[in-house]
Amino acid sequence: MISLGGAIGTSLFLSSGIALGYAGPGVMVSYAIAGFIAVAMVFSLSEMAVVHPAAGSFGTYAEIYLSPWAGFMVRYTYWFAQVIATGFEAVAASIYMTYWIPAAPVWLWSLGFAAIVIWVNSRSVASFGTIEYWFALIKVSAIVLFVILGAVHIFGLGVPATGFHNLYALPGGFFPHGAHGVWMAVILGMLSFVGIEVIAVTSGEVPNPEKTIPAALRGMAVRLFLFYVLALGVVAAMFPWTETAGSVAVAESPFVKVLSLTGIPDAPGVMNFVIITAALSGMNTNVYLCSRMLFSLARGRYAPAWLGRLSPAGAPVAAVLASGACILTAIVAAKFTPRAYAYLQGVALFGAIVVWGLILVSHLRFRRLRAASDLPVRMPLFPWIQLAGLCLLAALLITMGLDKDWNISWIVGVPWLVLVTAGYFIWKRAART
Repeated sequence: MISLGGAIGTSLFLSSGIALGYAGPGVMVSYAIAGFIAVAMVFSLSEMAVVHPAAGSFGTYAEIYLSPWAGFMVRYTYWFAQVIATGFEAVAASIYMTYWIPAAPVWLWSLGFAAIVIWVNSRSVASFGTIEYWFALIKVSAIVLFVILGAVHIFGLGVPATGFHNLYALPGGFFPHGAHGVWMAVILGMLSFVGIEVIAVTSGEVPNPEKTIPAALRGMAVRLFLFYVLALGVVAAMFPWTETAGSVAVAESPFVKVLSLTGIPDAPGVMNFVIITAALSGMNTNVYLCSRMLFSLARGRYAPAWLGRLSPAGAPVAAVLASGACILTAIVAAKFTPRAYAYLQGVALFGAIVVWGLILVSHLRFRRLRAASDLPVRMPLFPWIQLAGLCLLAALLITMGLDKDWNISWIVGVPWLVLVTAGYFIWKRAART
C-alpha cells in the first residue's frame, strides 16, 4: 500500500490531462511503455533488495557494485529529485484547492500542506505507515469506483451510453499526433510510475524483507499497470482529448472533468477531495524517501553526522527537517510563476531517470558478480529487459533536452550533476587530509 501510495498521485490525477493532450487516446500505449520501464527497474531492484536490505537501498547498491562516486551521485540526486517532487505535489494539491476557493494563493496552501507532512514524518515510522496506508486505501478505492462508474456510462448500463466514440472518431483517430505524440506522453507516464521504488527503501525497516519486498514489488507493478491503463481508458473514452490544452500547462484534473459529465451530484467535489489526499500521500511518501536518503548519506559519512541521528521514536528527525527546509524552498517557486508545477515535475523527472538508469546498471554489475542460482529472487529475460529499459531511459532524456517544454529539466539537471560530482571529489580530498 505504501508503494501504491507513492506512485498513485498527481501524475495520474493531474498530469494525465497533459498526456492526453499529447497523445489523445493513444495515451494508453504511452503508459504501457512507461510501465515496461518501471517493471524492468522494479524487478532488478527486487533482486538486490533481497540480498542487501538497507535504508540507502539503490544508493548503497550503486556504491557496492559501481563505485563510491556512483553511490554518492545516486543518493544525492534521488534526494534532490524527491525534494522537487514533493514541491510539485504540494503545488498540485493547492491547485485542487482552487476548485473550492479560487481566490486562495497557491503558494500559501503549498506551504501549509508541506508543514503537515513534515510533522508526520518527524514522528515514528509507524505513524508514517499508518497514515500512508489510509491515504493509499482512499486512492485505490476511488480509482476502482471511478473505473466502475465510467464503465456504467460507457456501456450505458441504466444510463445513456457514452460509447467509444472519443477513442477513434475524433480528428486523427486513436493516434491523433502519431508516434511523436505517443512518445511525448511516455514522459508523463514515466513521471507517474516514479515512486514505486519506495518499497525497496523500506527494506531496512520491515521484517522478512526476502519475502515481503519481492511480493510487494511484483504485485504493485501489476496493480499499477491495471489502475493506470483502465483509469486512463475511461478518461479517454468519456472526455474528448481535443478539449485538453496539449501543453505543460494544467489547471484542472481530467478526472474531475469526467465526473462532472456524469451528472451525479457532488461527484466532482468528492473526486477533488480524493485527489487532494492523493497529493498529500505523494508528499508524505516523498518526505519519507528524502529523509532516508539523507540519513543514509550521513551514515555513509557523505553528509554531516547530525543528519544520521535518530529520535527516541526511531525517526531521522534531523534529516526530515533538513529535507523539509529544501522542500519549502522549492515550493516558493509557485509564488513566482504559474508554470511552477510543470517546471518542478520536469526537474524531478530528470533526476528520477538518472537514478533509474543507475539502478539498472548496478543490477547488471550485481548479476556479473553473483550466480543466478544463488539468488532467492530472479527476474526473467535477463539482461535484455534491463538493456531495453536503459535504451528507453536514454531516449527519454534526449527527448526532454530537445523539447522546449521540457528542457528546463536539463537546464537545472545537468548543472546539478556537475555540482554533485564536484562535491564528491571535494569531500574525497577533505577525507584524505
